[in-house]
Amino acid sequence: MIEGSELFTLVPHKGKMLLLSRIIEYDLEKRTLKSEYDIEPSCIFYDPDLGGVPSWTGFEFMAQSISALSGFSARMKGEPPKVGVIMSVSNIEFFHPVIAHKAVIEIAEEVQLDKIFTFNCAVYSGDTLSAKGQLTVMDIDNVETLRGRK
Repeated sequence: MIEGSELFTLVPHKGKMLLLSRIIEYDLEKRTLKSEYDIEPSCIFYDPDLGGVPSWTGFEFMAQSISALSGFSARMKGEPPKVGVIMSVSNIEFFHPVIAHKAVIEIAEEVQLDKIFTFNCAVYSGDTLSAKGQLTVMDIDNVETLRGRK
């Protein structure tokens, strides 16, 4: 299990924007990862009227879980984590208005083409499926190229 400050070595997100509490398991050969996020009032997206976070927050849970898997891959190569860009979101569905207590996120790489990856993702609130979708992302080697600098 990976949690706490070690998560900061895997993803570029910091502070309240880090929406992963722990990595439960991952498999670099199968390109899968399971993570969790503890829903608390201190969460940047917490809505007291809902008693949790809106289910659309599941999209960010998915993206950060993909980022963590990318971070593990970079670590194995002795590289820092890469910045990823979401290129598309497909077939995303939200089944409940709120995710309360704990989000459980599962991702599995479906396709890889050079530095472009497509993942099937699911977010559970406890044992109940809250959201699912497919995210296509691209790893960026040099973030300065995104800013128009070389």
